[in-house]
Amino acid sequence: MAQEINMHSVKPTSGGKGARQSRWCRLLAWGSLIFLFFAAPAANAGSAEFDGLIEPRLVVNVGSCIPGVLESVTVERGDMVKEGQVLASLQSGVEKATMELAKTRAEMETTIHAKKAELALALKTQNRYKNLVEKEMIPYHEWDEVETQRILAEFRLNEAIENKRLAEMEYKRSLEMYERTTICSPLTGVVVERFLNQGEYVEDQPVMTIAQMDPLYVEVYMTVDNLNLVKVGMEANVRPELPVGGTYQAKVIVVDKIVHAASGTFGVRLELPNPDYRLPPGLKCKVIFQDEPE
Repeated sequence: MAQEINMHSVKPTSGGKGARQSRWCRLLAWGSLIFLFFAAPAANAGSAEFDGLIEPRLVVNVGSCIPGVLESVTVERGDMVKEGQVLASLQSGVEKATMELAKTRAEMETTIHAKKAELALALKTQNRYKNLVEKEMIPYHEWDEVETQRILAEFRLNEAIENKRLAEMEYKRSLEMYERTTICSPLTGVVVERFLNQGEYVEDQPVMTIAQMDPLYVEVYMTVDNLNLVKVGMEANVRPELPVGGTYQAKVIVVDKIVHAASGTFGVRLELPNPDYRLPPGLKCKVIFQDEPE
């Protein structure tokens, strides 16, 4: 008769305990690998999104280089302006009159023509007296007087030419002063703010602020562990926040060489084309860097 075995009396062997411990070790090892896979930092900058801010390429305060009273302001806030476009002008009656007077003086030729005629007469007289002197028909001191008159005529002609040149330079100066009464846009962009109106006095304050919107800049601040992952020339996808949305291509143009010690971050600037002015500055965005081109 077969011997019955009491299962409750069987004690686990050391080999069974070791097997269970081995399975637990394998499970822990797999768990550690999964944790490390998700927790490890990205191998390249293109595998993560970074917060960014879209900003104008340039913002300038436009004012007058000379003090005066505004005669007109031709643009309003929100207007698009082109480089060289007239934005405002100062009262310029005195400057205009001075410029026109200087222009008239610069164009005067009468004095020069008169001095040329005097010199021509002095040369003829000199030639006539020269023959008489050679024939000893007149005393020599008269020849000296004729020669002196010829030299003085040449000096007077040169003086007239120099005076005309000075008048031309004075005209250029007065023209420059007159043109300074006109305020032109230094760039193509949009009027962000207008501070002064017609009739107000301008001295050292801006008349308006203009922002350049093409191209735009995208500013990103990254932690120091990404310092070697982003380089100038890299491409990136920029995704503005809603309601604009969409994906736009930008290129890295600046990578800061200095890390901010307190925050452990450094700045990256990207250039974002905006030819149709679809993207307004001030939007937050997500930036996804692509692999560096070979």
